[in-house]
Amino acid sequence: MKAAVGDRLAIRGHAVGTKERHATIVEVRGPDGEPPYVVHWDDDPNDVPQDHLFYPGSDADVEHIPAGQP
Repeated sequence: MKAAVGDRLAIRGHAVGTKERHATIVEVRGPDGEPPYVVHWDDDPNDVPQDHLFYPGSDADVEHIPAGQP
């Protein structure tokens, strides 16, 4: 898995009725775009998003965002 800052992660639900989770990658700590990633989760209940170190598993997909797009 390879990603860049600004790309998005989609984590599939693990059980029926479990929602997908989405996060924005704010830092890549592995070599050549590999994990781990520092992410901000979309469903973070805090007013100020917090950084979370994340090692994606096989249930994660990277959504590559072209440079210059929000």
